[in-house]
Amino acid sequence: LRRLELLPAEEAAQAQAASAQPEQVRAVVDFLAGKGGHTSQALQSFIQNSDSQLYLHITVHEPMVQKHLESLQSSCGNGLEAGAVQRLTNLLLVEGLTDIQQKEHDILQVETTRGLPKAAKSIPLEKLFLPLSKVSIPPRISVTVGVAGIGKSTLVKLFVRSWAKGEINRDIVFVLPLTFRELNTYERLSAERLICSAFPHITEPGCTSAGAARTLLILDGLDEFKTPLDFSNAVVCTDPKKEIPVDNLITNIIRGNLLQEVSVWVTSRPAAARQIPSGLVDRMTEIRGFGAAEMKDFLDQMFLDNRDLSSQVLQHIRANRSLHVLCTIPGFCWISASSIAYFLKQSSDQSQEATVVPRTLSEIYSYYFKMALSGDCLEKPREPLRTEQAVNTSKKLVGSVGRLAFYGLLRKKHVFYEQDMKAFGVDLSLLHSSLSTRLLLKEDTQASTAYYFSHLTIQEFLAALYYYTSAKRAIFDLFAESGVSWPKLGFLSHFRSAVQRALQAEDGQLDIFIRFLSGLLSPQVTQLLAGWLLPKEEPGGWRSQAVGVLRGCLHAEHAVSSRAVNAMRCLHEMRHTDTAQAVEEAMRSGSLAGMLSPINCSALAYLLQVSDVCLEETNLSNCLTYDACKSLLSQLLFCHNLRLDNNQFKDDVMELLGSVLSVKDCQIQRLR
Repeated sequence: LRRLELLPAEEAAQAQAASAQPEQVRAVVDFLAGKGGHTSQALQSFIQNSDSQLYLHITVHEPMVQKHLESLQSSCGNGLEAGAVQRLTNLLLVEGLTDIQQKEHDILQVETTRGLPKAAKSIPLEKLFLPLSKVSIPPRISVTVGVAGIGKSTLVKLFVRSWAKGEINRDIVFVLPLTFRELNTYERLSAERLICSAFPHITEPGCTSAGAARTLLILDGLDEFKTPLDFSNAVVCTDPKKEIPVDNLITNIIRGNLLQEVSVWVTSRPAAARQIPSGLVDRMTEIRGFGAAEMKDFLDQMFLDNRDLSSQVLQHIRANRSLHVLCTIPGFCWISASSIAYFLKQSSDQSQEATVVPRTLSEIYSYYFKMALSGDCLEKPREPLRTEQAVNTSKKLVGSVGRLAFYGLLRKKHVFYEQDMKAFGVDLSLLHSSLSTRLLLKEDTQASTAYYFSHLTIQEFLAALYYYTSAKRAIFDLFAESGVSWPKLGFLSHFRSAVQRALQAEDGQLDIFIRFLSGLLSPQVTQLLAGWLLPKEEPGGWRSQAVGVLRGCLHAEHAVSSRAVNAMRCLHEMRHTDTAQAVEEAMRSGSLAGMLSPINCSALAYLLQVSDVCLEETNLSNCLTYDACKSLLSQLLFCHNLRLDNNQFKDDVMELLGSVLSVKDCQIQRLR
């Protein structure tokens, strides 16, 4: 502007332009345009040519901006599929976390809600940090939640890439993406050092400060942070140069004691997001899963060179309602589709023995691990490992990485570093084989190297494998990390201990682990993994005794809980389906009346989620007593179309139903 010959009347407008917001700058340009002459033409040309970087050119030093954009482009510019971009451009605008999101395992959240999104408004990605109305202000603290594998980190990459290209949020001058994996490598940090260590080019000599320019700090993956956030007891800090524990730094930034002018965006799994008090969150959004068309597009993209295989995989997924629901999660869909494709490939080989059609979680993951260990990867073919070499590798894997997975699960730890690998005796050379792209991923940060499982369920399956193989010879409780406990002898004793631990866990963190552990006792999984991850000969007595342990959890008289439903799913993993089949047949024939014992109520609650009988309408007419209705109440919440007529209900039952309809989790749309 200074190089332009401004008219005297234009000098006041020039002075304002240096600190103006983009909208104000355009207003100045409009004012100058009314004056005519070369000045307005030059400014208009400058506006058009500079595109989204206008505000950056006016406010901050250009070399710093260029370095920052190059840095972001190199870290976030690649690896985004077209399907992911389309799905993530619209988020669900929610008012807060529901009870099930705060208390249950991610997989159980999806299973209980049948993978259907909540009735909520959507918000486009480009408006995520804009005011919702003309009289509101932009949010300072935004939180985006989503279950494991739904695409939170992909969403962050998509946003950063779109911003760097000037496609969205041109009012934001700096976007500073950080992950909690990186923050785990520090013990103490100051607010100033936090920015400098991650983005050193911002404070290089010759680069001026952004000052009042709007900045967005992204903190991706709160669920991977090593220290829980304690907002009640965190020490207040207002000095940006003072080094404090990293968890205190994060709480002070979120509270606004530090970096008050910076907008903060946190991504997290739902259960971890509850650490942030709702009163501090200005906007909460949720990532939705696949719709039917999106799942098909995802599989077509996955098997780009073989559309017939894509159709077969989709047909198999749709034939299994439980699997279809879970495949609304992209990460889980990728694992399942890989396993099913591997199964189809094996079954088409006439030289192979009869293969097991994967119907349970344990069978899906058994195929996946067998495929990974043999090096037979569908999307990136590699030279297959020799069988003997693959078997030896698999045994080492269960012994070291499985132990890491198990104790990490107990500590709620999902990211590991080199010191963790050494502590658990993990042979890092294993991680440079084909296993590294399918099981345990590696990420180099500035301060260290981070390792993490490709999906939460991969960690849980490995943990179950470790526990299964160790329980046969362990004489002490495997849950006691010190190794000192009362003696526990025999596999069944350890299995019973694991079931009790899972039932007592308030947040359901061991639910999928115990489901996999149960599945490893099924004949089908034993057949699949015999000689690979399991011994070739297994005594059959364990399965029947383990069934007795699980059924013993279902005789309680109180309300049917998520733990009871998970116990039914464990029985399904073991292919023990007698109880569920009997109740389902009674539902089809309308003869449920008089047979709803506590264990059958648990079976009914399980069927509400998985049975095709309940797909369009849940018909519980003329079969419920007061006690049965009371015990099933927490599970009836998620039935969209519910028939309860001719049950002779009295006022006390009506009061219960009335209380259910006002619960935040309630998804009942039609009640008869």
